Amino acid sequence: MSRISTGLASLALVTTALFGPLATGSAIAEDKPVVGIAMPTKSSARWIADGNNIVKTLQSRGYRTDLQYADDDVPNQVSQIENMVAKGDKVLVIAAIDGTTLSDTLHKAAQRGVKVIAYDRLIRNSPDVSNYATFDNFQVGVLQASSLVKALGLPDAKGPFNIELFGGSPDDNNAYFFFNGAMSVLKPYLDSGKLVIPSGQKTMDKVSTLRWDGATAQSRMDNLLSAYYTDRHLDAVLSPYDGISIGIISSLKGVGYGSGDTKMAYVSGQDCEIPSVKSILAGDQYSSIFKDTRKLAGVTADMVDAMLAGKTVPVNDTKSYNNGVKVVPAYLLTPVVVTKANIRPTLIDSGYYTASQIE
Repeated sequence: MSRISTGLASLALVTTALFGPLATGSAIAEDKPVVGIAMPTKSSARWIADGNNIVKTLQSRGYRTDLQYADDDVPNQVSQIENMVAKGDKVLVIAAIDGTTLSDTLHKAAQRGVKVIAYDRLIRNSPDVSNYATFDNFQVGVLQASSLVKALGLPDAKGPFNIELFGGSPDDNNAYFFFNGAMSVLKPYLDSGKLVIPSGQKTMDKVSTLRWDGATAQSRMDNLLSAYYTDRHLDAVLSPYDGISIGIISSLKGVGYGSGDTKMAYVSGQDCEIPSVKSILAGDQYSSIFKDTRKLAGVTADMVDAMLAGKTVPVNDTKSYNNGVKVVPAYLLTPVVVTKANIRPTLIDSGYYTASQIE
């Protein structure tokens, strides 16, 4: 062997010793298996952050990772998960697009000994979901509605105040928890007449927003404004997600809310996505809900560790999440409401965003 060849071989050995074998998109650890991560879409900054944080956390613990985004296409996600199983991934972390469509796929995975963690969205109608990592979704709705109650000055303000309700996607189990949590706060004010819904639309079959789509929400808000608000002011809007909030606010601005003498309606949200944080600072959106995806990634990684070690998986809720065939043991994290008053300590001082990103 020539000196050059010997030198290249030595360099390769050193490189392998320092960095491990070369791979695309994953950190390689020979003694730990691959964890498949199925995320719904890149259209929401929130899911990009989730994917990145799970990969970072798992790789820091020596796992290899296989991260896939399905572009909100159910057959695409099914195919991605099937491929993960075929390649031998030992644990699947799945944020489902439609939580009712994966039963057959997960049954095949279970037959091969694959463990499944439902990530933030409950997977329904499957006995093969091992655990659920999420936030307290009912409390998310409670916080969203409570922020609007506070903004309106209730219970002291006399009212009545006009409010409209928006729900999340009907194929996402979380949407019902958010909505029910919010209604537990709003119902007493609706019953007393301090809050009024001029459209009369107050059930999920009337207010849901398929795929959490902002354009769909904007179109519905346009219709509500033209039908019910030509001679009255809309005071508040319950919105379950920042992308929906952006669509609602665009509609409101289109008819003059937030300009001249027409006060902007108080609009809630969720996920503290950068455009909505900027909207809160600008005085357009009133509130959002912060769900620290770094902490959720940590909980998920703890579940993976326990599953693969044959140990008890950490959970703190064994009652709330019945997926239709079983109660899925869950670990619930605590959400935080964010308004203009606490953006800096909650989002910047915590290191989640830098000041330059949102100010």
